[in-house]
Amino acid sequence: MKFTDGFWQTRPGVTALYAQEAYDVWATDDTPDGSGLVVTAPAAVIHGRGDTLNRPVLTTTLSSPAEGVVRVRVTHHAGSKWHGGFELPGAVTGVAETSIDETAAVLSTGSLSVRVGRSGPWSLDFEVDGRRVTGSGHKSEGYIQVAPDAQVDPGRVGTQRDGANVALAPSYVHEQLELGIGELVYGLGERFGPLVKNGQSVDVWNADGGTSSEQAYKNVPFYLTNRGYGVLVNDTGHVSFEIGSEAVERVQFSVEGEALEYFVFAGPTPKDVLARYTSLTGRPPVVPAWSYGLWLSTSFTTDYDEATVSSFIDEMATRELPVSVFHFDCFWMREFNWCDFEWDPRVFPDPTGMLARLHEKDLKVCVWINPYIGQRSPLFSEAAAHGYLVTRADGSVWQWDMWQAGMGLVDFTNPEATAWYQSKLRALVDQGVDCFKTDFGERIPTDVTWADGSDPMRMHNQYAQLYNKAVYDVLAAAKGANEAVLFARSATAGGQTMPVHWGGDSTSSFVSMAETLRGGLSLAFSGFAYWSHDIGGFEGTPDAAVYKRWTAFGLLGSHSRFHGSSSYRVPWQFDEEAVEVTRVFTRLKMRLMPYLYRLGIEAAETGAPIMRPMQLEFPNDPSADHLDRQYMLGSELLVAPVFSTEGEVNFYLPAGIWTNVLTGEEVTGGAWRTEKHSFTSIPLYARPGAVIPWGARDDRPDYDYLDGLRLRVFSGKEGERTVRVTTPDGRTETLKVNLDEVTR
Repeated sequence: MKFTDGFWQTRPGVTALYAQEAYDVWATDDTPDGSGLVVTAPAAVIHGRGDTLNRPVLTTTLSSPAEGVVRVRVTHHAGSKWHGGFELPGAVTGVAETSIDETAAVLSTGSLSVRVGRSGPWSLDFEVDGRRVTGSGHKSEGYIQVAPDAQVDPGRVGTQRDGANVALAPSYVHEQLELGIGELVYGLGERFGPLVKNGQSVDVWNADGGTSSEQAYKNVPFYLTNRGYGVLVNDTGHVSFEIGSEAVERVQFSVEGEALEYFVFAGPTPKDVLARYTSLTGRPPVVPAWSYGLWLSTSFTTDYDEATVSSFIDEMATRELPVSVFHFDCFWMREFNWCDFEWDPRVFPDPTGMLARLHEKDLKVCVWINPYIGQRSPLFSEAAAHGYLVTRADGSVWQWDMWQAGMGLVDFTNPEATAWYQSKLRALVDQGVDCFKTDFGERIPTDVTWADGSDPMRMHNQYAQLYNKAVYDVLAAAKGANEAVLFARSATAGGQTMPVHWGGDSTSSFVSMAETLRGGLSLAFSGFAYWSHDIGGFEGTPDAAVYKRWTAFGLLGSHSRFHGSSSYRVPWQFDEEAVEVTRVFTRLKMRLMPYLYRLGIEAAETGAPIMRPMQLEFPNDPSADHLDRQYMLGSELLVAPVFSTEGEVNFYLPAGIWTNVLTGEEVTGGAWRTEKHSFTSIPLYARPGAVIPWGARDDRPDYDYLDGLRLRVFSGKEGERTVRVTTPDGRTETLKVNLDEVTR
């Protein structure tokens, strides 16, 4: 939210109080993390005793929940109810050291320290390995009072779709951290605009706005910069970011209420920041090998029954197109009944038999669900009678008619409601369903009452976490932690612990294909390791060229799904070349499975995403700073999707000798390159000295990777490389390669 009118003034109706000096500082053991510092920062410099009267203060508490992480809590009135933040499974105590002298107070944790200047003006400086990376300075730490008629946009996007009350809150706390010269900001969830966030205003507020707007399904109040640190605002509600867009020298973030808490994570590299962030908020688990295969869908509003499904699957097999998962979208249930978790008997009269027949074809089955119960559903009255649905202040069930007529919302803050919802899912798992597409979770109203008394503003984003966790826990209990997988649309911080997520509703165009990639890169910068998208786009029907180019892109990621809205996405619906493109890139992905599956294990160990922005792998190459039309698949492979019918593509290769994986051509990097590709080709380059474990099978993702394994060794480096290969059943072999002795 923008509170100021230029550099000197505030907007009409806004009163701002800023921390002016560290009046006093003392050490304490009474913080959430053990030892820390408490700073009293009055809203004016104190020259005499009279200045302490009628004078607000901001209390700033510094502590450390993990090595290399500083917690900062800024409070106006300490007696106000703390709204809580995100779950922090990696939090520990006792990792900070403090010191206080006449000039400064310092809290140190690992390579990160925060220094509080003991004389005015206000200064809070963060250092990584002794190098100052950012800080809070004059007019940075503030308490903002807002009149009801203030000329301020409350910033909660998507209000027509989520029923949010957009009235201004009476007070906000904000912080501003300095941006250095050339400093660039990345992350803040799956955002489809420019990858570099400088100059943008970002509202962390989950909304169902598609991929072509400033709204986002997965909002994460976490960013990192190319200066060697990251920041998480520990608030599950609406967080407003102004990234050099109000105070151009600073990143501002603000929350409603009396307190603001944020964490600063040390680098020095972006990977180090992500490792610390995911260690604190939760690492992604290993997902099953079969989930990396091709997912084929019924699409959304198309007509289908078991005969349609069988015809698609049989035709894919006839054309030698490997499919691993078949997905049934919304209309597996009867219209108006979403969700009743019952197969529509008019089109699926024998669901148990059908699921058995699909399993006999070596397929896994996914079905669509959401957290809403339409009033026509037999479950609506049951849920309402037991208090399982979110209510209004008067005790009536909250309902509206968008999406499903008279739908109610399952209250996952109620343990009994969660168990009831999970019982419906367990029945489907027992019937033969292998995984769930957890759609929606963003249209969450704020004019409601939650069973556990949660603040509705803080529950709006957090609801996605509770919803996905309820579903994920069912699968983990039934199949084991490493066999559980979702296909989720909404998320917030911590959502990376319940993969996989997909990009949401894109349109069927090259422009939307590019914006989809930007969303995936932004999400990768936000701690999410696995990601997918609707190949060919969701809305509309792609022309053959878009479908074929998007297929190549979609199959060079962690998870790949053909899905659309009103038309089928099987390749022969487009042309015969689309069939060949699907065959080439599906089979290529199957060969890459020893490499991809190991990346998933590394994600669980380190938090590093599978699809990586170039900046993550090449943080010291300024030419990589703004790249958003290419990415690294793990650390070894560079992918540059083709966004045109003609096949011309421009991309950047960092320094060194890169090798085209498809042709063997060696190219000297450190420069931009222009190539033209047929539909069965794409720029796919191995990094200098890459060693890629190459599988022996191209017909399925879950095979014994060690049986017939080859190592593809590429030019550009010397010395010894170590490669680990882990099979889906857990066997691991460590292979060493001396690059000096390899004949290429």
